Amino acid sequence: MAGKPLLHYFDGRGRMECIRWLLAAAGVEFDEELIKKPEDINKLKNDGSLMFQQVPMVEIDGMKLVQTRAILNYIASKYNLYGKDTKERALIDMYAEGVFDLGEMIMHLPLCPPAEKDAKLAQIREKTTNRYLPAFEKVLKSHGQDYLVGNRLSRADVHLVELLYYVEEVDPSLLASFPLLKALKSRVSSLPTVKKFLQPGSQRKPLADEKTIEEARRVFKF
Repeated sequence: MAGKPLLHYFDGRGRMECIRWLLAAAGVEFDEELIKKPEDINKLKNDGSLMFQQVPMVEIDGMKLVQTRAILNYIASKYNLYGKDTKERALIDMYAEGVFDLGEMIMHLPLCPPAEKDAKLAQIREKTTNRYLPAFEKVLKSHGQDYLVGNRLSRADVHLVELLYYVEEVDPSLLASFPLLKALKSRVSSLPTVKKFLQPGSQRKPLADEKTIEEARRVFKF
């Protein structure tokens, strides 16, 4: 029997967190080999484990996969979270890309210089309430189903619910005008695999604080 997937990243959310969420939602147990110092990532580079000299990297099914979207696509395909046909996969990809666009803005907020933080927060709030969340609310309203695509859980739902948790961390009031998204968040969060991941002590990573940010800067030298 194949071993558990092994995740290589630092001890924080970053670009690995959506992979953790997707594996958890699929009910897949995974291990992590945390990158704690520059020498750890240099070892991965020097032994040829990182095709493009960067992480995230996931060891799964005899492969060492890099590039976040490639990893997510493989996991979604393997665990039946990627639609039933090419049309559904196209919609799932489109919705996922929208999630990633807003998620990138939120992910980079802690790295923003203090003098620019208020402006960045205002931009995130504006795009959240006027561009991204209305689009997803409209999708759910248009078909009246429980999930974004094909009325079954897909990676798009998992990514979106992860994003909604991040939006609430920015400002809980931002979800107030989107009842269908709040219902989706509750529905997905209640799934046994996701519920387990949301419990204290799971492999879910907390909101980045100054210590986490400094640790990432030290490890990745940025």
